[in-house]
Amino acid sequence: MSQTSEQQHAGLASAEAARRLLRDGPNAMPTDGAGWKRILGRTAREPMFVLLLAAAVLYLILGEPAEGMVLLAMFAATLGMTLYQEGKTARALESLRKLSNPQALVLRDGQRRQIDSNGLVEGDLLLLSEGDRVPADGQLLSGPGLLSDESLLTGEAVSVPKQPVAEPLPPAPPGGDGLPFVYAGSLVVQGHGMVRVTATGPRSAVGGIGAALHGLEPEVAPLQRQVQQLAGRFAVLGMGLSVLLVLLAGFKHGQWLEALLAGIALAMSALPEEFPVVLTVFPALGAWRLAHAKVLTRRLAALDTLGAATVLCMDKTGTLTENRMAVAALQTDDGQRLDLAAPGSAPALPEAFHLTAECAVLASSAGAADPMEQAIHRLGAAALAGSVHLHPDWKLTHEYGFSPATRCVCHVWHSGSGYVMAAKGAPEAIAALCRMNGPETRAMQHAAEAMAASGLRVLALAGSRTEAMPAAGWPASAASLDLQYAGLIALRDPLCADVPAAVQACRAAGVRLVMVTGDYPATAAAVGRQAGMEAGGILSGDEMAQLDDADLAARLRSVSICARIAPEQKLRIVRALQAGGEIVAMTGDGVNDAPALRAAHVGIAMGGRGTDVAREAAAMVLLDDRFASIVQAIAAGRRIYANMRKSLAYVMAVHAPIAGMALLPVLLGWPIVLYPMHIVFLELIIDPACSLAFENEPPDPDLMQRPPRQAGAPIFGRKELWLAMRQGLYTLALTVAAYAWALSAMPPESARTIGFAVLVTGNLLLMLASRNSGSERRLLLRGENRMLWTLCGAAVVLLAAAIYVPPLAGLFRLAPLGPGALAAVAGIGAVQLAVLSLPRNKKSP
Repeated sequence: MSQTSEQQHAGLASAEAARRLLRDGPNAMPTDGAGWKRILGRTAREPMFVLLLAAAVLYLILGEPAEGMVLLAMFAATLGMTLYQEGKTARALESLRKLSNPQALVLRDGQRRQIDSNGLVEGDLLLLSEGDRVPADGQLLSGPGLLSDESLLTGEAVSVPKQPVAEPLPPAPPGGDGLPFVYAGSLVVQGHGMVRVTATGPRSAVGGIGAALHGLEPEVAPLQRQVQQLAGRFAVLGMGLSVLLVLLAGFKHGQWLEALLAGIALAMSALPEEFPVVLTVFPALGAWRLAHAKVLTRRLAALDTLGAATVLCMDKTGTLTENRMAVAALQTDDGQRLDLAAPGSAPALPEAFHLTAECAVLASSAGAADPMEQAIHRLGAAALAGSVHLHPDWKLTHEYGFSPATRCVCHVWHSGSGYVMAAKGAPEAIAALCRMNGPETRAMQHAAEAMAASGLRVLALAGSRTEAMPAAGWPASAASLDLQYAGLIALRDPLCADVPAAVQACRAAGVRLVMVTGDYPATAAAVGRQAGMEAGGILSGDEMAQLDDADLAARLRSVSICARIAPEQKLRIVRALQAGGEIVAMTGDGVNDAPALRAAHVGIAMGGRGTDVAREAAAMVLLDDRFASIVQAIAAGRRIYANMRKSLAYVMAVHAPIAGMALLPVLLGWPIVLYPMHIVFLELIIDPACSLAFENEPPDPDLMQRPPRQAGAPIFGRKELWLAMRQGLYTLALTVAAYAWALSAMPPESARTIGFAVLVTGNLLLMLASRNSGSERRLLLRGENRMLWTLCGAAVVLLAAAIYVPPLAGLFRLAPLGPGALAAVAGIGAVQLAVLSLPRNKKSP
């Protein structure tokens, strides 16, 4: 697409675009606004709520309406809390979906503007480039050579050539060659062009945008399967014990309704309904937090996987470096070199370097977004101004774009008296293009490597002149042109200031870094040293091509830099690392990076300079393109996994004493301690604790000093499960002992109060104990998590109200406790606190 084409069109006025958006609606499928109704219906059908309603009905049947109404009120309170948690999770996911909406580049008010594709309207002028996902149906106005992949609409994986037509035409179905129409959901695989939007949203051919890859993709991750299996075992065990309890108590005492109430209480106490809450809330809120740190998570399972990554393959330019280039050196075709003291400032260039600079400017696109092109044009404007080597009046008549085969670009300009060709690209590509002999090629490569050793990005230049265009037209490939070597240009791209610290954080976390770049090995090595990367082997693309898959996997164990790598070779690198047992994260931005991004365990696309197809293939998108953001995402993934372990440990530990106190008194012939309302009281503590409180838990201080966890390791091994159950059984033993003592010394209601108070206290102490996940001894009463302490305070206040407020005490069948009894409860809590504060034996990531 030429700049002249843009100048001929101003696009819609902003006011008119707003009017059409109001008239036609957003460029998206209509959303269902009844999400809360589905949440309400799904929640009300959960087993916990069914059991709670059943208990309320039984109380009403027993002629105890007060208890029944209290349970109904607790049902409403628990339902409200669940809706709050679900709503918070849904809002977090919705914010991620909005962030993952594709962007569109349009002409409005005569200016280029980047907008959310939902804001496209009919009549908009849309600018498309290679790698873009087309966001709306439209007619191509300019851009010969544009190819579109319409397989999402036609099922045919064949690129369709498009022919621009300025006059409006009636729409045609997808798939036809030589037509001017492009369609929402298709992909630009080659070329660029300007499109007038003809249909948006449900009016487009596909009925929406990005139908195949847009938004968050639900999937059942291994972690979800593990927890679902664990929850299933607990549920089966709990329901079996509750049925057994009903039968034993019913036959023994003959009071079947009371037995049924006890059975419901046991089922409620043993049912691990918190497990799915943890699996939903933690990743969603973690991804929401990361979005504020400029990391968009498109697949929630990727957060957990990234925390376990052992190898991170990353690009150099724009990831480790700022992608803010400036010309640092020039070398003429006869070997004269000029180093710019202040890169890009361009002092008065000696005449010998004017032709080299002129060739570089002519081979670069004016107004391009590429920082390298911008740097070259800045040099030209500063160093060639007022000379005969700057040509604002020349017309670009033909362009040979970059391709992996040629690894160069070439522009053909009409000067008025003839044609001038200028090319730039990889030194070896220009050497082949200019048909340089062996000594000439070696001399040029030696000079290029000397520049690259300083961390500079080196390009070779070539050019020629001809009086007339060839009779048969310009050849299909620049390789058929007659070009002469014109020298070298080297650019400096500063290292991002936060990269060395981020690299050190990765090394401390046991994540091996592998730089994968198309640049010179010497350039990559210099940048790696500046970044603080671990010294390792260097593998070139040519060497890689000579290795079979097994040899490549073996070689990559000791490689830290892969240089002169073609985009299609990245997929081989990912698969070879995976074959060696590594968990691989890979960054990328181009169309050809998409297969590697999809094949990696975690593909990470660049949001600023990345193509749509790369972003869609990736599991995560860096909105700011910063390497340090990847390290933040790794830390976030580890924190989420660690906090999930803590939460699940608490859930498993706390259910043991609750289920035990629902079962043992009945089996031992003691008065029942826990009725359904007591279980609901405890659940009002457990539910927010396992989700919101533990989700807010700060990361352990050594979280990023631990090695990645082993791939496929269960979230809970036998040792972890035994530790949680041991803590729960210890709490149960203290509670049973306290209740037995109280039964021998005071009335049943007072004894029940002692047992219930010790159980609630033990619940809170288990919550605090589950915060420690490492072997170090950490203070349980540390105050880093305000939400957790707020919950503990609220639980103590509610317990006091249930004991000392007469109406509530009657409903809960509790009695006020005197100073001596309270001291006994506090003493038992102190003993439990001392035992739970003992250090663990195992540290886990």
